[in-house]
Amino acid sequence: MLVRVATVSDTERACIVLRRSILELCIADHEGDQSALAQWLANKTVENVHAWIESADQKVLVAERAGEILGVGSASAKGEILLNYVSPDARFQGVSLELMQYLEVYVGAQGNKKSFLSSTQTAHRFYLAHGYEDSGDPELWAGMSAQPMVKWLK
Repeated sequence: MLVRVATVSDTERACIVLRRSILELCIADHEGDQSALAQWLANKTVENVHAWIESADQKVLVAERAGEILGVGSASAKGEILLNYVSPDARFQGVSLELMQYLEVYVGAQGNKKSFLSSTQTAHRFYLAHGYEDSGDPELWAGMSAQPMVKWLK
């Protein structure tokens, strides 16, 4: 598996991974609620993914194998993990962990001492297992729970 900086030529395939991951892997979060899904998917458009890839304020990475995008991750220069989504075809293959390791290196290289994120129910145990701690009460977003988390970088 190769993790690399996303390019504009990855836009459509990355967008598909984001949307499929939410629809197929995050059922515990959205529970099939169409209103919640509509809000969650609203910014997962080709236009937005293209803008994120070109933005100087964040780094978008893709994990790929044999030219297939398996995962998409992004972090802001201020230390926030913005995206960490895996294709349903690549679940439990280490894609998310690999993306997070690269994103945390980027966050640290920007001078941040910590990385922070809002976790879904689906990903909460993953983040706990990889050094993140809850950093406040769960927040409600689109009728779903989002758990603020933080990790102090080494």
